[in-house]
Amino acid sequence: MSMRYKIPQSVLVVIYTPVLDVLLIRRADATDFWQSVTGSKDALDEPFHETAVREVREETGIDCATGTPLQQGLLDWQLENVYDIYPRWQHRYAPGVTRNTEHLFGLMVPAGTPVCLSPREHTAYQWLPYRQAALTCFSPSNAEAILMLPRLATSKVQT
Repeated sequence: MSMRYKIPQSVLVVIYTPVLDVLLIRRADATDFWQSVTGSKDALDEPFHETAVREVREETGIDCATGTPLQQGLLDWQLENVYDIYPRWQHRYAPGVTRNTEHLFGLMVPAGTPVCLSPREHTAYQWLPYRQAALTCFSPSNAEAILMLPRLATSKVQT
C-alpha cells in the first residue's frame, strides 16, 4: 500500500456565535492542542470553499453546505497564512514539502449549535469568548485569526 501524502493547502475555519464565542476542538493525536477546524484539500483542484464545508462537517457535524440554514454564515476571509509544517506532522507530506498554505474562513452559527466530534480526530470541544480562545489554541496563526474576529466577522462578503 502506498502512502497518500497530504496536499500542503488547507483551510482554517473559525466557528463562532454572534457574541463571538469561539468553538475550539482538542486533537486526538495531541491532547494538549486546542484548535479551530482545519484540514487539507482532498484534491489540488478542490476549491477552498468546498474544503471548508467538508472539514466543518467531518470534524464537528455542523453542516454549512449550499442549501442549508448555515450556508450564509460561512465567510471567506480572503486571507492566507503560509507556515512551516510542524515537525510532528511532517511525515504526512511528501518528502521535501516543508510549508503549508492555509486559507481562512469564519462560520457564524447560533449559540447552542450542536457539535458532534469525529472521535478519530478530536476528543473534546469547548466554546470560549474569543480572547480566551485565542490564548487557548496552540497555533499562532489560529490565535491571530481568532483575534481578528471582531473585524472579520462583519467586514467580509458572504460566499
